[in-house]
This record gives sequence, structure tokens and C-alpha cells, in this order.
Amino acid sequence: MPKGYWIAHVEVRDAEAYKDYVAASKIAFDKYGAKMLARGGAHETTEGRDRARNVVIEFPSLKAAQDCYHSPEYTAARAIRQKVAEAEMVLVEGVPD
Repeated sequence: MPKGYWIAHVEVRDAEAYKDYVAASKIAFDKYGAKMLARGGAHETTEGRDRARNVVIEFPSLKAAQDCYHSPEYTAARAIRQKVAEAEMVLVEGVPD
């Protein structure tokens, strides 16, 4: 079964308050088997809009990625994030093994 991924490009407006989002989202990520592949760090924007923070999160499947995003746990975390950051996010299915 192909894995699922969250790919996000984020511009944080309030770094201190964003820590609350990170803590709250960990609850959902742990529940749905998320594995952080990239979270911030050095990057090169070659096309399109640049965001300071780029995130790639792996899940056991696209269904797990979707269930996490729509879960009550992540809904609460998302509400925090949306107050302190702007983001573009896509949930995508990986290639079959």
C-alpha cells in the first residue's frame, strides 16, 4: 500500500505562539503514525511562491494522512496554526512500493 504525505509551505507570523501548534499537532501525529521527513531547515525555492518553512510528513497511507488532517485532535491544532501562520498544504498518495 502506498504511503501518504502532507506537503506544506508555511509562513509563521508568531514563532512563540507557533510552538503551541507544534505541541498540539504532535498528539494527532502520534495517533496516526506520522513521521517527519522535513520540518523547516535550509531550502531553495526554484519556482513559485517562497515560504520560510517547508514541511513533509509521511503517514502509513493516504487514508491515515486524511484521517489525521480531519481528526478532532488536528482540527484543534489547525485552529491554533491558522491564527499565527499562513500555509498551503496538500495531502498526496505516494508511489506504490
